[in-house]
Amino acid sequence: MASGDIAWIITATALVMLMTPALGFFYGGLVRKKNLVSTIVQCFVIFAVISLVWALWGYSLVFGTSINGFIGFSPDLLAMAGVTISNVNAQLAPEIPELLFFAFQLKFAAITPALIIGACAERIRFKSLLIFMVLWSTVIYIPIAHWVWNPEGWLKGLGAIDFAGGIVVHIAAGVSALAAALVVGRRKTDGCPVPAGDSIPWKNHMAKLDAPPVFKPTNIPYVLLGAALLWFGWFGFNAGSSLAANDLAASALVTTNLAAAGAAVSWMLADWVIKGKPSAAGIAIGAVVGLVAITPAAGFVSVPAAMIIGLSAGVISNLVANWRAGRSRIDDSLDVFACHGVGGIWGSIATGIFASAAVGGVNGLLFGNIEQFIAQLLAVAVVAPFAFFGSYILLKVVNLFSPLRVSEKEEDAGLDLSEHGEEAYQLD
Repeated sequence: MASGDIAWIITATALVMLMTPALGFFYGGLVRKKNLVSTIVQCFVIFAVISLVWALWGYSLVFGTSINGFIGFSPDLLAMAGVTISNVNAQLAPEIPELLFFAFQLKFAAITPALIIGACAERIRFKSLLIFMVLWSTVIYIPIAHWVWNPEGWLKGLGAIDFAGGIVVHIAAGVSALAAALVVGRRKTDGCPVPAGDSIPWKNHMAKLDAPPVFKPTNIPYVLLGAALLWFGWFGFNAGSSLAANDLAASALVTTNLAAAGAAVSWMLADWVIKGKPSAAGIAIGAVVGLVAITPAAGFVSVPAAMIIGLSAGVISNLVANWRAGRSRIDDSLDVFACHGVGGIWGSIATGIFASAAVGGVNGLLFGNIEQFIAQLLAVAVVAPFAFFGSYILLKVVNLFSPLRVSEKEEDAGLDLSEHGEEAYQLD
C-alpha cells in the first residue's frame, strides 16, 4: 500500500462527505423559509441512514462477487464482517486499504438519494421519505452501481465508462427525481389544493395554470455557500476517483474546475438573455450543472474538452429548466432533473465523444472510436428508464402504506413546524 495514495483518498473521502451537508444548504436556500430546516435535515439524515445501509448490505451487493453481471454478493462483505484495515482489493483499489475504498464509495451512495429530495421539497412526509430512500438505494442505486463500477458488471463489460458517477449518481438521481415530482404532485398554493400522492388531477385543480407557480428562494447566500462547498467537495468526488495521488487525479481536478466555471458563465449569460438580468442563484446552479456534466468525463477528457462540456451543459440545462417552469405542469421544485438528469445525460454522452486515450486510456467518437460512443448511449438508454420506472413504482408502493404527502394544513404551516416542531429563524 502507498502512504501517499492513502493520504489523498482519506482527504478526498472527507471532501465528498462535506458535499451532503453542502447540498442541504444549497437546497435549503432555494426553498421557502418555512421549509428550510426540513430540507437541510433531510440531507443530514439520509447521509446517516444510507451509511448504515451501505455497511450492512450495500457494499457487498455492489462490489461483491458478481452474479451474471447484474448484482454482487459476498458474505464476508455483509456488515463489513470480513473487511479489516489490512485488507486490499487488488481489482478495485490495490494501493489503499479496502476499508478506505469502502468509506470513499459510501459517500457516493449517501449523497445520491439526497439529490432526489429537491424534486419533492416542501411537501413530502419525513417518515415516507426515509422508507423510500432505503428502498431506492437498495433497488435502484445498488444494481446500477454494480452494472457500471463492478469490474464484472454487465454495462462495464459492454464498454460503458463513468469516471465518478455521471451515470451511477446523476442520471439515476435525476430521472428518479422526475418520477418523484410526478407521483408526489405539485406544491399547494392558496386557494388551489393539490391531492396528495396523485399528479393526475392537475387538470381539475390547477386548470387555470399553465405551469407550476414560481416560489422565490428564501436565502440566496445559503445557495451560494452550498454551491461553493459543493464545488470544493467535488474535487474529492472527481479527482479522488483516480484512487491514487497521481497525474490522473491532477487532470481530473483541473477539468472539474473548468467545466464548473464554464457552466456557471454560460448559465449566467443564458439568464441574462432570457430574463434580462444575471441571477446569483442561477450562477450557483450553473456551476453545479457543470460539475455534474464533467463527473463521468473528468478522468477521460482533455482540459479544452472539459470547457466545452461545461459551457454547453449550462445552456442545455438552463433551457430545460426554463421550459419546465414555463410550459410544463411538472413541479420539480428545485429542477433536479434539469440539473442532474440532463447534466448527467449530456456528460455521459459527451464522454463518449471527447474521451481521449492520452488522458484516460480510452478514445471517444472524436478520435474515431464509435464503439465507445455507442456504449455510452446504451448505458444512458438502460439506466434512465430503469431508474425512472423503478422509482415510480417504489413511490406508489410506499404511498400505499405510508402516505408520501403531508396534509394541506401541514403544508401550509411548513414542514419545519409540522414535521420537526422547529423553525429556522426565531424572531422574538
